[in-house]
Amino acid sequence: MPATAFGGTTPCPSAAGPALAVEDRFFDAAGVRIRYIEEGRGDPIVLVHGYTTNTEEQFVRPGVFQALAASYRVIAMDARGHGLSGKPHDPAQYGAEMGLDVVRLLDHLGLRRAHILGYSMGAHIVAQLVTMRPERFVTAILGGASGRRNWSNEDQRRVDIESAEMDQGLLTSQIVRLWPRNEPPPTDTQIRERSAQQLAGKDPRALAAVRRSNPAQVVTEAQMAAVTVPTLGIVGTADPYLRDFQQLKAAMPQLQLVTVEGASHGSLPGTPEFVRAILDFVRAHPASAAG
Repeated sequence: MPATAFGGTTPCPSAAGPALAVEDRFFDAAGVRIRYIEEGRGDPIVLVHGYTTNTEEQFVRPGVFQALAASYRVIAMDARGHGLSGKPHDPAQYGAEMGLDVVRLLDHLGLRRAHILGYSMGAHIVAQLVTMRPERFVTAILGGASGRRNWSNEDQRRVDIESAEMDQGLLTSQIVRLWPRNEPPPTDTQIRERSAQQLAGKDPRALAAVRRSNPAQVVTEAQMAAVTVPTLGIVGTADPYLRDFQQLKAAMPQLQLVTVEGASHGSLPGTPEFVRAILDFVRAHPASAAG
């Protein structure tokens, strides 16, 4: 499976297609303008993308949005700090506020409950959301990350380093950290090229603030073990986050875990197995049956 830039994905050949002709929509989320798109009919599914990406890069280009919208009402939002949404530079404007934006979106649309899928950063957001506002979600899907758990001094050092690099418009440490386990380490040239590709046209100061807010998204193993929202984890076997998912499964037996052989952190959303796992899980937990 080909390597991709950290937040980017390889399109799924069966689902990817031309750009969608959908309307950009916006709402006010506690003073921050949030952009979203929607398409399809049926039970609502909210999509939350990863760090430094946006709705198009994470879900539209790989065909995930289109594949889900064939059967469901799919709503994908650009997280604050990303895409066409507002980009405050204060870390206090991120953290738990990123998850609360999902609740605000549901309120804006008049939706009592929805399925929710988060990838990478989005999965960390979803993990916190199901501990804060479980009553708003029919199911939760954690793609490529399993929540900011067991926060340590090393985690804080990582945040400090990566946010300082982002201040300079660099993704060096993050690229190395999430590089596919089944490939040789990246060269300096690869790191520079991928940093430039991933950050082109984006706001490094806002993204640095997002990274600095990570400690405000931490959840405990006990909180995750107590989650009653049906939860699916999907991770590639070449993703360094595989170990975190295995640890979460040990603490949270109710977690359904799907692994995709050979998929990396960047390539997983572009695989047919990713979409298939989502559809199988959502179909097994219809909103009407949840009450």
